[in-house]
Amino acid sequence: MPLRPAPSTTPPPAPRRLICAGCGAEFGCTMDGDCWCAAEPVKMPMPSDAADCLCPDCLREAAKASRAS
Repeated sequence: MPLRPAPSTTPPPAPRRLICAGCGAEFGCTMDGDCWCAAEPVKMPMPSDAADCLCPDCLREAAKASRAS
């Protein structure tokens, strides 16, 4: 019978507090599959200019702009 891993009792880490590279708004990022961005219908590559994540509003605007071009 295969061994099953014990359920984790460690609470998930608190979201990182970020400042949006697009508008300066503060937002949270959990950097995992439970992050708000994982539920977004569009996935975009990370910026190549070393900027950090975008807030939900700016990510949605960037997705719209990429579809329009």
